Amino acid sequence: MHLNQQLIDAAIELLKTRFQASGGLAAAAYTADGSMFTSIVFDPEWGGGGLCAETGAILEAHKYDKQLTAIACVSRLAADSPIVIASPCGICQERLYHWGYDVEIAVPRLDDPTQWMMRTLEEIQPYH
Repeated sequence: MHLNQQLIDAAIELLKTRFQASGGLAAAAYTADGSMFTSIVFDPEWGGGGLCAETGAILEAHKYDKQLTAIACVSRLAADSPIVIASPCGICQERLYHWGYDVEIAVPRLDDPTQWMMRTLEEIQPYH
């Protein structure tokens, strides 16, 4: 499956459902067979053991031996903040490389971070 607005909407819906009264991060990923996996940030109160929002979806794809093809992450600072597109960090980019440079990634538009554009891992890797 290719990156599309439905994937973004799934991440936004999870963000709004899971973090109703606060900020947070949520992600959604497609696999080649059309499966979708979603996940949220793990930000424990103590220590540095947090995990990026994309991690759960990445691990679900790997658990089921599925080819991950597209991923999107969304974020907001507070319940009343705008929802923006969040590019994957360097660690997540390394994780995504497991499926090759053709993975499609939602990145924020430079003129409006609430809107997305698609880039492949190959396109964003040198610029993280």
